[in-house]
Amino acid sequence: MRIWWQSYVDSTLGGPYLEHLRPHLERIRGPHTEIAVHEMTPPDSYAHPLMELRCARLAVQNAIRAEREGYDAVALGHMQDSGLWEARSAVKIPVLSLGETSMLHACTLGTRAGIITINPGFVPGFFQQIAKCGLQQRVPYVLSVSYQPGEMMQSFRSATDATRVIAEFRAQAERLVAQGADVVIPGGGIPMLLLGENQVREIGGAPVLDGLHALVKHTETAVILRRESGLETSRLADFRLAPDQVVEQFLEP
Repeated sequence: MRIWWQSYVDSTLGGPYLEHLRPHLERIRGPHTEIAVHEMTPPDSYAHPLMELRCARLAVQNAIRAEREGYDAVALGHMQDSGLWEARSAVKIPVLSLGETSMLHACTLGTRAGIITINPGFVPGFFQQIAKCGLQQRVPYVLSVSYQPGEMMQSFRSATDATRVIAEFRAQAERLVAQGADVVIPGGGIPMLLLGENQVREIGGAPVLDGLHALVKHTETAVILRRESGLETSRLADFRLAPDQVVEQFLEP
């Protein structure tokens, strides 16, 4: 199967992250899976709703392109899920995303998960995502460290920076556990990858979720279920398919 992995950064902003992400995905993909990582230019570089709206449009356009190029599924490697619902309504192939997948999988690991986002500006959006997924009782906590999306990149090249970032995440995770969280969700692909590469698997007894790994496996499963049982996305409500002319208008410059 072929999966279009949509990153929301490019090599200019996220070079160190992408250099580590690609081999990570190669290690965890199934033997018959091909994952093509596609960058986004301009990248998501600032914690603001307007930035997410711009990136959402690019993500949906690329999901349409992925389907037309014969990909079996799209994985949006972005914790904010920008464009997820719209992409599902634009294509027939499965579309999954890092935030929704991480939260849903966390519900199989514990009863009260908490998110640690990289910037306080993302906190309101996460509470909106949690409500959109109907998970207010299962993911009731959101805490934050304070970085812009590009500021953590040097942690992949500097052990000193990595140690500092991990210590900050660990401190927030301990606060989550003290508040009652029993699963920790790092709020983005960058911290997920950084913590995973440094073998941070649990904090205070709570498992630390590698949502990147979960997203790969959930996406592969979605393709397998579609092939083997004909399981398709529901088209009765928010994910009803857009007419062809609406899609073409959306693709216009």
